[in-house]
Amino acid sequence: MGMVMKSYSKIPLVVIAGPTATGKTEVAVEVARELNGEIVSADSMQIYHFMDIGTAKPNVQEMKGVSHHLIDIIDPDTDFTVAIFQKLAREAIKSIYLCGRIPLLVGGTGFYIDAVIYDYDFSGARADDEFRKSLQQKAEQKGNEAVHKLLQTVDPDTAARIHVNDLKRTIRALEIQRQTGAAGALFRNNNKQTYQDYDVLFIVLYYERETLYKRIETRVDKMIDRGLVKEVQGLLDAGYHRGLVSMQGLGYKEIAGFIYNEYSLDEAVQLLKRNTRRFAKRQLTWFRRYSSIKWIDMEKYDTINNVAKEINSLWLTARCR
Repeated sequence: MGMVMKSYSKIPLVVIAGPTATGKTEVAVEVARELNGEIVSADSMQIYHFMDIGTAKPNVQEMKGVSHHLIDIIDPDTDFTVAIFQKLAREAIKSIYLCGRIPLLVGGTGFYIDAVIYDYDFSGARADDEFRKSLQQKAEQKGNEAVHKLLQTVDPDTAARIHVNDLKRTIRALEIQRQTGAAGALFRNNNKQTYQDYDVLFIVLYYERETLYKRIETRVDKMIDRGLVKEVQGLLDAGYHRGLVSMQGLGYKEIAGFIYNEYSLDEAVQLLKRNTRRFAKRQLTWFRRYSSIKWIDMEKYDTINNVAKEINSLWLTARCR
């Protein structure tokens, strides 16, 4: 008995996620070409102009004619929140679907993906201007680290995910904890429901750890060969200082340290490789929290096209149950 295609009132959404250096971009492009789809980026660094090499942003050739959304949309010194991303991503997904195409949400920023597929309420903890002002004054007097240590005391898990110089997010996390008595992650979990507008097929690409780490090292070496140092120098010369959230991204903070003579280029590269390995480990931990994921072991496929065919098959099966 053959499969019968379901009639859908929800928007079908293919999510392709996974840790860095697993080939998400290449795979997603091939899936989109097969499904007549368009890609919505869920990458917290590819949103920035001028940050191409360090973010592994796909170029025109790599996009292969597939439309990409939420790449190159703001300058590196522009404030950007996950609430803004949620709004823009949902608008893009709806627009893609209304044009008769399949939306694909692609990237490794777990919180961005969460914000789209869950109905997060970001207004649950209101702004406390006086509290914020007191923490900003503390940072000015004693440094960002002093405020970050406050967060480590009350919410160590959230503190581990926020860079010491990301003062805005540190203060927001302290604000949530103060008003709700809950850690940031718990607060978010208590304030999210599945977003009812989407029918989601959630794919995560992965390699075994040893292979993934080798891919990360090769990727970093290629970034250096392509001119990452020049890219970071250009950003600094343009006035994008090291304290910006964007400049705390992987690749940018490590190379900035070399440019400011804090260590050698070789040390910067080794530091970047180590930090990227740690980042990939955190990404995997994040994605393991989901119960409805289809895991794709990339080592079982000899070509990107075969991975894409497997995902297309999973999509068709999900649509025809």
